[in-house]
Amino acid sequence: MDDAFHFEAISETGNVAQMDAGENIGGHNKGVRPMQMLLMGLGGCSAIDIVLILKKQKQVIEDFTISIEGEREQGKEPALWETVQVHFKFKGQIDKEKAERAVQLSMEKYCSVSKTLEIAGAKITYKVSVNEEI
Repeated sequence: MDDAFHFEAISETGNVAQMDAGENIGGHNKGVRPMQMLLMGLGGCSAIDIVLILKKQKQVIEDFTISIEGEREQGKEPALWETVQVHFKFKGQIDKEKAERAVQLSMEKYCSVSKTLEIAGAKITYKVSVNEEI
């Protein structure tokens, strides 16, 4: 922690996440903003689900990236996530239908972060690309 808005969050296993506020309110961009961390958590949560599912199906993942964009409510406090768009991009020996089904299962059934965001009112959409330009 510093004298502005830079904080460290430490998990029970000792892993550290750095958080900070934007420069416009006195932060120093030394960490992720807490609301950005929610979207990063969505990516991590769904990635774990998806990799577990695809490995069980003997799919060979050579590269896997997730791009997430979101819009927050305007003129409200708190300003919650209103829309979130997620793009899952795979490379490897992966059947596109299996990848799409794994993503669907994660986003609609298993991922606790996606459900938390939806309960808070976010509309989450997603798409899947396999062996396209990443």
